[in-house]
Amino acid sequence: MFSKNRDRLLEGDIAAKFLSAVLAQPKVKKLLSTDHFSVDGTLIEAWASIKSFKPKDGSDEPPSGGGGRNEEADFHGQKRSNETHASTTDPDARLYRKGKGKEAKLSFMGHGLMENRHGLLVDACLTPADGHAERVAALHMIEPRADRPRAITLGGDKGYDAQDFINELRSMKVTPHVAQNTNGRRSAIDRRTTRHGGYAVSQRIRKRIEEAFGWIKTIAGQEKTKYRGRDRVGWAFTFAAAAYNLVRLPKLIAVPT
Repeated sequence: MFSKNRDRLLEGDIAAKFLSAVLAQPKVKKLLSTDHFSVDGTLIEAWASIKSFKPKDGSDEPPSGGGGRNEEADFHGQKRSNETHASTTDPDARLYRKGKGKEAKLSFMGHGLMENRHGLLVDACLTPADGHAERVAALHMIEPRADRPRAITLGGDKGYDAQDFINELRSMKVTPHVAQNTNGRRSAIDRRTTRHGGYAVSQRIRKRIEEAFGWIKTIAGQEKTKYRGRDRVGWAFTFAAAAYNLVRLPKLIAVPT
C-alpha cells in the first residue's frame, strides 16, 4: 500500500515538474507575462457510474431486485449527498452539479492559471468538486507569483466574486479583476477596480482559458477521465495542461517578439 501511494505521489510530482520545465525554457519564459493572469475551473467527469454512489453506512440502496450488478436502478426521490454517500468505484469522486438545471455527476474539478500575454497555462491542479474549490485553488496557484514589489492582476468569472476571496487577493498585493456578480447581491468588486482600463482588458482576455480547457477535455481526452483516484486524475490533467502549451509553443516561438 505504501509503495502504491508513493508511486502516485511521484507521478503527480513528475507532471508538475514537467509543466514547470516547459515554462522554464528561455525561449518560453520570454513569452510569459509575469504581471497579468487569469484563473478558472472545469469539471472532469469521474470514471465511475452513478450506480456506484452508495451509502457510507453500508446499507444497500436501492434494494436489490435480483438483476445482478447491471440491474435497473431507480433513484427518484432518494436523498443523496457527499456527506452520506460515496462512490464504491472511485471514493475520491464527488457528486456535483455545475449549475441549475444541470445533471449531477460524479466529478473532480480541474483548475488552470493562465498568463494573459499569450494564453499559456502556467499552473494546473485538481481538487474534489465542491462550491469552494475554485477559489481555494486560485489562491494556491497565484500565491507564489504574488511575492513581488508591485501588484499583479488576476482575472476570473463571477464565481470568484466573494468578499473573503477578494480580501485574500488584496492582502497578497493581487488586484482582483473578477467579473461582478450582482444577481440579487452586492458585488465585492467596486468602481475602484472597474474604472481602470486594465479591468476591461482582463475581462476580455480571461475567457481564453476556455480554449485551453476545451483542448484538454476534447483533444487530450480529459472530459471523462480514464483514471481513478484524485492523484491519478490530477496527474493526467496536469500533463494535459503541459501538452496544451507544447502544441501552441512552436507557432508562438516562431513569431518575432
